[in-house]
Amino acid sequence: MDVICIIVALAITGLAQLILTIKYAHYKKIEINSGLTGKEVAEKILKEHDLDDIKINEISGNLTDHYNNSDRSVNLSKDIYEGTSIASTAVAAHECGHALQYQDGYGPIKLRNRLVPIVNIGNKIGYIAIIVSLAASLFELFIVGIVLISLAVVFQLVTLPCEFNASKRANKVILEMGLIDEAEQKGTKSMLRAAAFTYVAGLFSSILQILRLVYIFTGRRRD
Repeated sequence: MDVICIIVALAITGLAQLILTIKYAHYKKIEINSGLTGKEVAEKILKEHDLDDIKINEISGNLTDHYNNSDRSVNLSKDIYEGTSIASTAVAAHECGHALQYQDGYGPIKLRNRLVPIVNIGNKIGYIAIIVSLAASLFELFIVGIVLISLAVVFQLVTLPCEFNASKRANKVILEMGLIDEAEQKGTKSMLRAAAFTYVAGLFSSILQILRLVYIFTGRRRD
């Protein structure tokens, strides 16, 4: 059971990353008719929604793109920032989708932000509690540890609607603004679905990790 959980978790996350890599490599090569870069797509979306004060930064890495509401910035990796492909348009629009969520007061993303410090502390204390409980066979402490690290699963559950909603907003706005046509939108949807699958895979992997810990502890108690 222990080994099976590890293998399945690795397989799920590996498959999700492989699909995203393949989709990204494919749509990175397909130029959009407008010729807009990812930065320009982001600029147009933000301006259209009166969010001109949000900065658009170029950052290092590959698919490290994210929106940071604390300093109100859309952060795009080099290929997305400078690229004029379906992939760059999709990713840039998706990150702007998060900015639109904050503007609209989207519930799940506000909840996700509140959970961040709780989850970070819970994870640290939770794993310490589990290690001690495994060493000393303390059932009550193990339960406390499992509950604390399970907060990460709750966080991931809340993250899913945030990511799917940001992609939905992105696909809608770039089509309505004429930044892409309907044929190109099939590509942006495919690209963003692949990205969303990585979050789903991460959730399943976390659940499997918890099941693995439960199996280890109950196995030791039987012994």
